[in-house]
Amino acid sequence: MKISGVNIKLSSVLALIAYYGFAQYLPESHWFIKCGGGVRRWLCKFIFKRMGKNVNIEKRANFGSGRNIEIGDNSGLGIRCCVPSDTIIGNNVMMGPNCYILSENHVFDNTDIPMIKQGMSVHKQTIIEDDVWIGRCVTMTPGRHIAKGTIIGACCLLSKDFPEHSIVGGNPSILLKSRK
Repeated sequence: MKISGVNIKLSSVLALIAYYGFAQYLPESHWFIKCGGGVRRWLCKFIFKRMGKNVNIEKRANFGSGRNIEIGDNSGLGIRCCVPSDTIIGNNVMMGPNCYILSENHVFDNTDIPMIKQGMSVHKQTIIEDDVWIGRCVTMTPGRHIAKGTIIGACCLLSKDFPEHSIVGGNPSILLKSRK
C-alpha cells in the first residue's frame, strides 16, 4: 500500500489502527496478568522498524506512526509518553510516565514576522543509548543524544547532551554528578 508516496504494509496500518483504537487504553502492564502490555507489544511488532525482546509499551504511549522507531531488548515506553516516530532506543532503557521527546520547534528568529508564520525548525532525531534511566515527566528538546549509562532525573528539561554515565537533572538540565 502506498500512502503519500510512502510504502506501508497493510499489517502495519491495521496494527496502528488497533493500537490507537483500543490497545493504548488497556490496563497498565502490571495489571490483569500483563494482558494490556502483551497486546500493545504484539501490535508494535508490526508497527516499529525494529523491536527487541522483552519490550514494554505502557498505557497511552504515543509514538505517531511508529514507522521508524527502533527499540532494543528489555526497554520500554512509559505511561502517556510521547515519542517521535523515528526515535532510536537502545537496550535496557527505562522510561518513566509522562516523558516527552520533541523532534521540532517553532522558528522565532525574525521579530518582524509573527512566530506562528515562521514555520518549524528542521526535524531532529533523538537517540537513546543502552542502560539509560529516564525519570518521570522528563521533556527532551529536539535532537538529543543520550549517552550510555545516563540517569535523567524526574521533571528534567533535557536541553543538551552529556557524557556517558552522567546523572542529569534540573530545568534547564545540568550535570549533577558522574556515575563513574
